[in-house]
Amino acid sequence: MRKLGMGMMRLPLLDPNDQKSINYPLATQMVDEYMKRGFTYFDTAFMYHAGESEVFVREAIVKRYPRHSYTVTDKLPAAQITTYDDMQRVFNIQLERTGLEYFDYYWFHAINRAYVELLDRIDGWKFLKQLKAEGKAKHIGFSFHDDSQLLERVLADHPEFEYVQLQLNYIDWNSPVESRKCYEICKKYGKPVIVMEPVKGGSLANVPAEVEQMMKEVNPAMSPASWAIRYCASLPGVLTVLSGMSNMEQLTDNMGYMEDFQPLNEEENALITRVVDAINKNIDIACTACHYCTHDCPQHIAIPQYFKLMNVVKQLGESQVPNSRMYYNLLARDFGKASDCIQCGQCESMCPQHLPIIDNLVRVAERFENR
Repeated sequence: MRKLGMGMMRLPLLDPNDQKSINYPLATQMVDEYMKRGFTYFDTAFMYHAGESEVFVREAIVKRYPRHSYTVTDKLPAAQITTYDDMQRVFNIQLERTGLEYFDYYWFHAINRAYVELLDRIDGWKFLKQLKAEGKAKHIGFSFHDDSQLLERVLADHPEFEYVQLQLNYIDWNSPVESRKCYEICKKYGKPVIVMEPVKGGSLANVPAEVEQMMKEVNPAMSPASWAIRYCASLPGVLTVLSGMSNMEQLTDNMGYMEDFQPLNEEENALITRVVDAINKNIDIACTACHYCTHDCPQHIAIPQYFKLMNVVKQLGESQVPNSRMYYNLLARDFGKASDCIQCGQCESMCPQHLPIIDNLVRVAERFENR
């Protein structure tokens, strides 16, 4: 397997504020180019693009390519489960949406402490083993969004899992996300790693100008995104690196250096160390725009978009009047204001970055409202 997977959480959209509005002609063209160059790994999930991602898999891949020519990973979300029977119900929906008879890889999606407690309570761990025994999931594993201590517990208690999908990138290597510690635990238990968020929601593709200049001095031909993805792919035990590509330019760039992948050399690794220090000075809120926080938000608050505006202010200065205009443009689309937050906490419980979202929304309101 080539080390570039197509993540289907950030497909091109016709309306950037409507996750279901996938640009089918463009996204299908991207699939075709990806397959033409010999890449085969597609990653989707029940909640991506509000369910439309799985449908896109059916229309763009399953109906148009022979089954042996690609692999699909799908995931079982905790938010849809309260009983053991719910697991089979959701799985059947996923088969129907994708048009598949089996998944090459099937994961528990976004394992955290609450999800572990749920699976313990309903004896849900055996469900994936059952799917594998029936041939409906060729390989089983889980994507992980919690601390290294919990990861070690899960791997020790459940050796049946073959793979772990980790959020891993050079900024999160030693951050509260614990990329390094989690990666080392996977190595300890001999589990191959599939990398998600290598570009941290696109933030490592849009680095500050000083950082981009540092990169060009070492290798003028490499894009900022290429540094991030090659960093992850260079780690021993990484099976593939997912990239959520939203346009043809991103896809072409990624395929250009991953078709004949070369690991980072000593000089390039040294640059990454300097880059981490420089970038950390320019990030206000480490949001990856995964939109997990907006799923079922009772106030329909555009949390990732508001946090992006805060980061622009941090990088470009407090005088960014256009950002206030962008804030109110979002409100005009019927999104809730930051100050509408009722502090229910569901967003924070879903956040893979463990961000203090409620406190940050207070800051957003102070910065952009009543101006």
